[in-house]
Amino acid sequence: MAEVREWPGSSVVAAAQDGDVEAIAALVSGAHPHVRRFARSLCATPEDAEDAAQEALIILYRKIGMLRATGALASWMFRIVRNECLRRARSALWERPAAGAAPYRSAEDEVLGRLEAGRVAEAIAALPEDQRRVLVMRDVQGLSGRMVADALGLSTAAMKSRLHRARAAVRAVTVGAEW
Repeated sequence: MAEVREWPGSSVVAAAQDGDVEAIAALVSGAHPHVRRFARSLCATPEDAEDAAQEALIILYRKIGMLRATGALASWMFRIVRNECLRRARSALWERPAAGAAPYRSAEDEVLGRLEAGRVAEAIAALPEDQRRVLVMRDVQGLSGRMVADALGLSTAAMKSRLHRARAAVRAVTVGAEW
């Protein structure tokens, strides 16, 4: 079994915030396995997970000085990864043609599709964090209910309950969308 590594300590974070090059390198390399794990659990595809992890580490490198509390590194990185995975999922909705759709859509269909995708993305973004995570992992990433429950430390019944509430909330906002 792989060794479980701790997040870099607050002294490394503080030194990195002060511009210490070695501390920044230690911070990025120490955060890397955790960021990859977050990305794999949140992104729809392994390729998106790798790209999101890379992007998050670049943001960490560039913006470490913006982190207010040195102990908040894990939650800050999780938010960055989550946002990057959501951005990639949204862009995938725009790029993928619907199954069985004509190769060329009318301008009207294109505009309506963009409006609907935007409404769905806004509805998902407005969900409480616990519901959003379940919905993204189950419906966007396509993970099994058991995998989602295990990843989030929930019972299957609790996961199903959150998923139902999330789907109902999105459906209420996007009236007519089929889930």
